[in-house]
Amino acid sequence: MATLDSAIANTALPIIARDLHATAAASVWVVNAYQLAMIATLLPLAALGDIVGHRRVYAWGLLPFTVASLGCALAWSLPSLAFARVIQGIGASAAMSVNTALIRFSYPPERLGFGVGLNAMIVGTAFAIGPTVASMILSVGPWPWLFAVNVPFGVVALVLAGRTLPPSPPANYRFARVVATLVTVTFAVLVFGLEEAAHGGTLPHVVPLLVVAAMLAVVLLRAQKGHPAPMLPVDLFRRPQFALSSATAIAAFAAQGIAFVALPFFFQHTLGRSVVETGFLMTPWPAITAIMAPIAGGLSDRYPAGILGGIGMAILSVGLLSLVWLPADPGALAIGWRMAVCGAGFGFYQSPNLRAIMSSAPPERAGGASGIVAVSRLLGQTTGAALVAFCFGVSDRSGPLIAIGLGAGFAAVSAVISASRLAAPTSAPRPAARRTHPPGR
Repeated sequence: MATLDSAIANTALPIIARDLHATAAASVWVVNAYQLAMIATLLPLAALGDIVGHRRVYAWGLLPFTVASLGCALAWSLPSLAFARVIQGIGASAAMSVNTALIRFSYPPERLGFGVGLNAMIVGTAFAIGPTVASMILSVGPWPWLFAVNVPFGVVALVLAGRTLPPSPPANYRFARVVATLVTVTFAVLVFGLEEAAHGGTLPHVVPLLVVAAMLAVVLLRAQKGHPAPMLPVDLFRRPQFALSSATAIAAFAAQGIAFVALPFFFQHTLGRSVVETGFLMTPWPAITAIMAPIAGGLSDRYPAGILGGIGMAILSVGLLSLVWLPADPGALAIGWRMAVCGAGFGFYQSPNLRAIMSSAPPERAGGASGIVAVSRLLGQTTGAALVAFCFGVSDRSGPLIAIGLGAGFAAVSAVISASRLAAPTSAPRPAARRTHPPGR
């Protein structure tokens, strides 16, 4: 539900704006508030999971997510809805930040690929079917139902979490509040700048935000220097397998983000398909991804992620190029098999890459690695959406095709990065001696 809510509100924005007497531009904050809160708090909450236990942070996230979902359903104005979405986003962030870490503690090492494969299937499918689910709910009820349906699922999840989630050993250092604040502000400014670009913001508005984010990042790196487990885990990026796997993820999710923003425009505006037809034409991608993810996860327990991820991203690149080269008046079958190829490629990449990220980090840093998994996905998707807006600015008529071609390029880059892991060392470089971090900093 946390992943689904990243995309589900987009479909209802016109209805929400009308019912709450808000402008279309202002209603975008229903989506932005959730995404900003989520990505800004992912790494601090992942670090907190390492300290107090991943199970506890997960449960702490489920409670506000469930209560805020009810608050969204009862919202009486756009500000009240945006505020509830912020709380909902923080709750979703708590659950998502430690989700992959919990999977690592739930499965033995030889079955980790299968475990992350199941997770990848759920996350990828939920993101892809968000608009379809929203349309189904709106066909039988008003927009508050989009959020109210979370409540029973949240209650059940809370009960199950208390009974089944595995314990994890706590770290022997304290939570760095100053660093957490810097991380939150840095990512909030960065994502806000990317969101402004995605929604047609001008360069004088976007560039200063990105510059401020870069300056804050420099301050952040200085503030966390010497910490045994940096909240922005630059020490993990010294591990070649971890760094390359994270870069593979960002490029891959940028390709997916581009595709899932540009393809509806391509189907409806370029090919003249209806909204309902578009929903059906989008279905093969998530359907095949759901089938391939656990299969690839099982294979990743036996074969290198560099090979599996490279093959998957190469298939996705070919699939996106085949959509660019569609004939002028294609039939549903011609579109469907191309979308299925894209789904197969993405599903074949995702599970092995998740396993590579988690297994290349030490167990005591599972929370930080899990946070990077979520950050890589959200940064990639947000960057992809911003690039689609740029492509539409280049050409309103050819924008969707330009964007899809750009997505194929990102997938190809991801394939190359993934394959480069075969030549990268599997062990981390020996760290230099570091001073002890002051307690409570």
